Formats: sequence, structure tokens, C-alpha cells
Amino acid sequence: MFNRRNFLQVGGIGGLGLTLPQYLKLQAEDAVSANAKAQSVIYIYLPGGFAAQETFDPKPLAPVEYKGPLNAINTSVPGLQYSEYLKETAKIADKITTIRSMTHSETAHERGTNNMFTGWRPSPALQYPSLGSVISHELGVRNNLPPYITVPNVPNEFAGAGYLSHSYSSFSLGSNPEDPNFKVRDLKLPDGIDVERFTKRKKLLDVVNNSQFVNQNKNNDSLIAVNEFYDNAFAMLDSPKSTAAFDLSKEDDKIKDMYGKNAAGMRMLLCRRLVEAGVRFVTMTYGGWDMHQNIANGIKNSLPAFDQAFAALINDLDQRGMLDSTLVLVASEFGRTPKINPDAGRDHWPRVFSSVMAGGGIKRGIVYGQSDATSNDVLENPVGPESWAATVYTLLGINYEKALLAPGDRPVKIIDGGKPIKEIMS
Repeated sequence: MFNRRNFLQVGGIGGLGLTLPQYLKLQAEDAVSANAKAQSVIYIYLPGGFAAQETFDPKPLAPVEYKGPLNAINTSVPGLQYSEYLKETAKIADKITTIRSMTHSETAHERGTNNMFTGWRPSPALQYPSLGSVISHELGVRNNLPPYITVPNVPNEFAGAGYLSHSYSSFSLGSNPEDPNFKVRDLKLPDGIDVERFTKRKKLLDVVNNSQFVNQNKNNDSLIAVNEFYDNAFAMLDSPKSTAAFDLSKEDDKIKDMYGKNAAGMRMLLCRRLVEAGVRFVTMTYGGWDMHQNIANGIKNSLPAFDQAFAALINDLDQRGMLDSTLVLVASEFGRTPKINPDAGRDHWPRVFSSVMAGGGIKRGIVYGQSDATSNDVLENPVGPESWAATVYTLLGINYEKALLAPGDRPVKIIDGGKPIKEIMS
């Protein structure tokens, strides 16, 4: 079909991603509050629900059916222990904050994921925007780069713009950074489209933009991208500075080896490059952590690569002087049951689980909250998704109590009921 979208898309952005002009529609003056401590966020999401007992909150003194198959090791923080497969992360524990009292009531993956991407409990009446989309809405574009990027793809329906305009959805890579032939979709003209042909498309699009159809539908969200910022989109396609942020070939092999030449390593390295170039919020996913069976083998196969890459990321940001301005998050939709099940795994358990925060205004080397002796419940300082999200927004200088407009011009607070975790903020 011959339509406006055909002209806009140089390559096809699928799922919930957008065309380049839609991102550049967000171009505006920086809106970072003077109180902002973080300038960028890297959100490392481990889908499926990772087990705190086998990662950041081991229970070495619990009965074996609760303790699980792994041992605990000491970290650089006196008295703090992690799982035996977090050897590198244990060395940088003095640079991060470990939260051991995350909690909510949703046992289904989709509902728990909704919590951890939006800071809201699921609602049948309204789909809330993700953290990345709210940040895109509030802070806008910086350095001609999309404010919100998902690595490698849009991970789930809750990572989208919700009731906000689709203009605030993420830019999706459409390719895995760990692949030898990694190439970001839409950053180069596809085969068969040269500059002259693309310029002709742009001129033809100008005709469409001035048509009666466009004038009659100028407030239609699906058409919002077609405007004066199209010229900027064309410039971005041809801008070495803009595209260089996505180019992992510019990294020395020693740096790649430090992170690990695998999914965890290359994705985290790309995240560092993106925030270094000016991207506001990057969400990346790694692995599958829904380990109902043989959790010992599952952790052994997944956690070491994460461990190497995460420790490398924190150290790399710190050495580059970026950690204090880059907020790094590690989270999942919920935790796992206190007791090992008959299949040597753990099932869904949202009543208590762990997350990690580092950099960007977060204190170093502390533990916040506590689970009980068998990871059955929170013992002290419970942290719900709404307070976790309020902390993120506050560190970015965003007023989390500000009302945004949902359909029908209904004012809805960015976060309702949560409070920033002052005890972990520097």
C-alpha cells in the first residue's frame, strides 16, 4: 500500500519501535532538573524472575531445602555475601547498593513485569507508560539520539508508551549486539536506496504532508512523526557522530574481553556506549530466569556471563568518571519460592526478592532491607515497585507526582503511592 509510513521508514521498525522522525519529534531543550543526580539510566532486566537465594541474597545457614544448591561467598563489603557465581560482582559490591526487600503481590509474569516496567500495578482500565517512555516524555532528545532505546528489542508490551503518544516509545535495535554481523536497523540506507532516491522520497513525502488528508488528521498520533523534524531524521541517517554510538567495532578487543564476547557482555558494552553518547534511558534484557527445574544448572549457565559483564560495566563507568551520573539498575519481575521444589527448581514468589542500584546518586556499598531467614517474606524496609520507580525519577530530577494526561484529558500521576528511598540516595 502506498502511504506516508512507506516514505518514513528507511528500514522497517517492528514491534513497538518507531521511525527516526518520531524520535526527533521529541527534540527540545534539555529539561533536566537542577537537582538531578543521574543524567542517564541503564536498566538491566533479567526476565523470568531470578532467585535472590542464588544471586544477591543467599541463605547459607538455612536448612538445605531452603538454602538451595549453591554456596555463598564474601564480598568487598564486610558481612555481605553473594552467590558463588557472582565472584566478580562480589569485588565491586562496595560500589553498588543491594536491595533485599523488594515486594509486591503479583505471581504472574505479565503482571509482575508490568509492575517493574511502570511502577504501577496492572489495571484493566489503563495501560501505564514505562519508565523509559516517561523519561522520554519529560526530558526529550539529547545529542540527536533517541532518548529511550531497548536492547536488543522491545522486551514486552509494558516497555511501551502506555497512554502517552507512541512518539515516546523506544527505539529498538532489531539486532543482537553479540552477533558477529550486528547492524542496527534504520541507521543506514538499505540496499537499493541511495541518497538521491531517498531525497526523492523526502520530497514526495512533503507533498503528502501538505495534503488535505494530513490537515484533517493532524492530531492523529499515528501521523505525528510527519513534520518539520523529518529533515533532522535524514541528517541523523547520514551523521557519523550519531551512528558511531551503536558501532561496537570502535571498541578495543581488550574492552570486549573485559565485558565478555557474549550476549551479556556485548549488550552491556553497547549500553555504556549509548549513555556515553547521550541516550537518556537504555533497557536491556539478558537470559531466561524462570527456573522451575534444575536451578543449579540454570544459574551455572546464565549467571557467570552476567557477573563478568556487570562488574565490567560498573568498573568501566567508574573509571571513565561516568558512574556518578549514570544510574544502573538490575531487576526482575519477582523472586523465587523459599523452598526448592521436587524438580530441583524454585517457583514464582513476589513477596520478597532482590534488586540492585548503582551510580547516579545512589550510595555505595550498602544493603537496604532484609528478607527473613528462609526468604519467605520481608523482614524490614519493604520496597514496592512504586517506591523503586519514584527513586529512579527523583534521581533524574523528574517530579514523580506530576500529573500527565491520559485519554479523555484525565490527569494521572507519574507514580502514585510511592516515595523515594532516601536511605540509599547520596
